[in-house]
Amino acid sequence: MIAWSSVLHASIMALIDTGMLSMIKKISMNQSYGFMIIPTILYACQPWLFLSSLKTETMTVMNLLWDLISDILVSLIGIFYFKEMMGPVRLTGLCLGIVSLMLLSWKE
Repeated sequence: MIAWSSVLHASIMALIDTGMLSMIKKISMNQSYGFMIIPTILYACQPWLFLSSLKTETMTVMNLLWDLISDILVSLIGIFYFKEMMGPVRLTGLCLGIVSLMLLSWKE
């Protein structure tokens, strides 16, 4: 059975990561560093969301779920939106991250 509550918490935190890292990439491209206040403030929500997630899952699993979902989403944004390239070995690593995500989502 999949632990949907844990996946949902991790996905919300990962979506914040995805949005903020994409914003930071745009800021670096435009060199408009004054806008860094926005991701800084939004990142301040992360510890509160993580605290909330600990009611349903362990710290270890939540951190791994959050990191994996964030890594996958940010990578997909980099590949499809920013047109960044990855070689076959790194793409294999990304696919293994997806497999890891599925395995860690499973509630025993």
